[in-house]
Amino acid sequence: MQNVSSTPEDQPSDVDRFVERFAMLLSEAGLGRMPSRVFGALIVTDEGRLTAGELAERLKVSPAAISGAVRYLVQVGLIVRRRDPGERRDHYEVTDDMWYEAYANRDTQLKAWSEVMSEGVAAVGTDTKAGWRLETSRRFFDFLREQIPEMMRKWREYQQDPPR
Repeated sequence: MQNVSSTPEDQPSDVDRFVERFAMLLSEAGLGRMPSRVFGALIVTDEGRLTAGELAERLKVSPAAISGAVRYLVQVGLIVRRRDPGERRDHYEVTDDMWYEAYANRDTQLKAWSEVMSEGVAAVGTDTKAGWRLETSRRFFDFLREQIPEMMRKWREYQQDPPR
């Protein structure tokens, strides 16, 4: 296990253990191992932001490993890359509303998946089992596109008045 906090390397902290466990869960869900660890390292910082060098140091990995991981995380919308005025280095950060942003901005992707499924249906025919499966997938993506905005609205309401 890599040491994310400032405790001695032979004694991982609770934070270190959390980051590794969180990264493992994300990896099991399909996210790459290094992007998962980088995301975990960012999410546990109070500021929610670190430079590539800080990430490499905390995770005890090469800058090249960090580079690929942050590029992927930026691409999928889980983190953002920023540079403050006058700074020479970028930093990477998670927003306080990262999960909302990650899901709210999926419409373009869901639309593309729906369109590709339609092409698949046309290619294999509507009267085949494969055509039925592809059409069911298309309908699922369309359903998500319809439902996500309402779910996001409900989340905003929930945030305003959380249950006690």
